[in-house]
Amino acid sequence: MPPPPDATAADHPLTLGLYEVVSKIAEGGMGTVYKCRDPRSGQLVAVKVISPGTTRNPVVLQRFEREFTSARVLEHPNVVRAIEFCGTGPNPFLVMEFVDGESIGQMVERAGAMPEDEAVRLIGQVCDGLQRAHKQGLIHRDVKPDNVLVTKGGVAKLTDMGLVKDVEGDTNLTKTGRGLGTPHYMAPEQFRNAKGVDARGDVYSLGATLYCMVTGVVPFNNSNPLDCWMKKIRNEFPPPRELNAAVSERVDWAIRRAMSADPANRPSSCREFYEDLTGQSRGSGPVKGTAATAAPADNWYLVYRDENNQPTTVKGTTASIRDALKNYLLGDPNQILVGRSKTGQFVPLGSAPEFRDLVVAPAALGPDGKPSGTPRRPVPVPTPRPSSDPTVDPAEASGRNPKPPAPPSGRYVPAPARVPKRDAPPAEDQAAKKIDWTTFALMMLVALLSSVVGYLLLTR
Repeated sequence: MPPPPDATAADHPLTLGLYEVVSKIAEGGMGTVYKCRDPRSGQLVAVKVISPGTTRNPVVLQRFEREFTSARVLEHPNVVRAIEFCGTGPNPFLVMEFVDGESIGQMVERAGAMPEDEAVRLIGQVCDGLQRAHKQGLIHRDVKPDNVLVTKGGVAKLTDMGLVKDVEGDTNLTKTGRGLGTPHYMAPEQFRNAKGVDARGDVYSLGATLYCMVTGVVPFNNSNPLDCWMKKIRNEFPPPRELNAAVSERVDWAIRRAMSADPANRPSSCREFYEDLTGQSRGSGPVKGTAATAAPADNWYLVYRDENNQPTTVKGTTASIRDALKNYLLGDPNQILVGRSKTGQFVPLGSAPEFRDLVVAPAALGPDGKPSGTPRRPVPVPTPRPSSDPTVDPAEASGRNPKPPAPPSGRYVPAPARVPKRDAPPAEDQAAKKIDWTTFALMMLVALLSSVVGYLLLTR
């Protein structure tokens, strides 16, 4: 005689609705995930069951259903697919695609830091899935290594959409002033107001996730939520290259830019973050596509102003132009325009991923709290007409624009004559910017107590 529905074995039920339970995958405070089999098709699925103690909380139930509706509309190979939601009965559950593999968190815990190429490949796939979510008006708000599953075939899939926010029709599931997510990976602005987080909050979490992948170290580890937030708003974390010398300068720069405290200093999209990592422009296709597309010829045209302040056009490859910029042959990078053709559209140098790292420098802070660099963002300027001079090679431009002395930092610093002089701010303005730490401590204490009370109410 077959066992009655939902009969319980030693450590798990035998069935969940129509699904036969094979084994328990994971268990947490919000629920348990089981590996199950659909008897109708023989397909393996993952079933997430909400904890009995939280079924009485309508907000938690709404978030559980939100996870299903969010994943269902995201038909993407790098997002775990949602199959079915059952909100009736004593134990509501969600049926999802079963991923035969492990999470990135488990991979790092087992083997330590990943090779950079593999880490960038996987995070690029996550960028693809998250970019699709953002295009559909969904913000994940809990991107972290444990929420990225990797199949045995090496395909990354984003999961756990329970904290997803619908930009267009957000309900009151998240109250203003309440932070949701995982402290070590979420953006600093999310601590204070998870409801107001946009795509750049997910970009921060992507950067923090990649930080863990290439260093084997959890960012802001050994910090409580308050200390974690304080370090985040001061950009106070060791650069990845200090923890792992094998990390390239470009990936180090891209991670630090993505983890900037100010959202305005981060990449504006997941696609831009991936372009920062690779130094290559990319279209809307997947990271590893099967259809080969013809790459544009490696020719660039740059418009800069010579020593007589006249627009001059130079032509070269990516490598030759980067060398010219690093050797200060073309003047202030913020004033240089770039395009693919001599008569085509010219855009600020920082708009091209191939050169963006030479213009935008994130301001990562060391343990002493002093900035190791100053952010420089591309300054849009009117596109000048290319001069009538014949196009020259960047290496020949040194005679047109003498090289200024190399600064100690190794990055270009504009000549003194071009740097606008700024008056020192009045002392009273500086005093007005100081934080009232007593008030801040009281606010954080109230927030902490509110979180504890909320947790106790949820677990009653």
